[in-house]
Amino acid sequence: MSEPLTREKANELLHKYVKADHYIVHMYAVEAIMRGLAERLAPEDVEYWGIVGLLHDLDEETCDWKNDMSTHGPVSGDILRKEGYDDQVLIDAICAHNPESGVIAHTTLQYAILAADPMSGFVKAVAQIYPDKKLASVKPKSIKKRFNETRFAKGANRQFMMAIEETGITFDEFILIAMDSMKKISDVLGL
Repeated sequence: MSEPLTREKANELLHKYVKADHYIVHMYAVEAIMRGLAERLAPEDVEYWGIVGLLHDLDEETCDWKNDMSTHGPVSGDILRKEGYDDQVLIDAICAHNPESGVIAHTTLQYAILAADPMSGFVKAVAQIYPDKKLASVKPKSIKKRFNETRFAKGANRQFMMAIEETGITFDEFILIAMDSMKKISDVLGL
């Protein structure tokens, strides 16, 4: 068994394997949401859940996901194992954010990452339609309204976002957790 993966080491891995700023910022946003969800669902595992969020797209620039989506997630697992981290719970959670990887969410952690990934982009998209493009201006009702507009941020999978309800968190509460979590790092996110 490998040593536990710390947040510091996870961040080093992120920067080793991912170079595009927009991917890195996205992963910081998902990390923040995962930490917020952990505070509510698994307070003893906030750091671990954050690492899942931080590394969920570790293979974004390494795998051939545009031609074979099933590689997105498993390649992250390969990277982690190569780097000396064989934590199967972590790897399965990363894979679960992409059902095409073959891992279908069935744990609270897996449902959380499945939902947090598209929610981060959705909240960002809503913020960007405000004149100041700031998270501080976004209201929960705006997110709910835009959620029902299928043409708005159409790449954000609504079904995946709704998977949060499998954890016992309502979608309304999820909106608040996501917004509050992302606001805490709004300077990093440029929002």
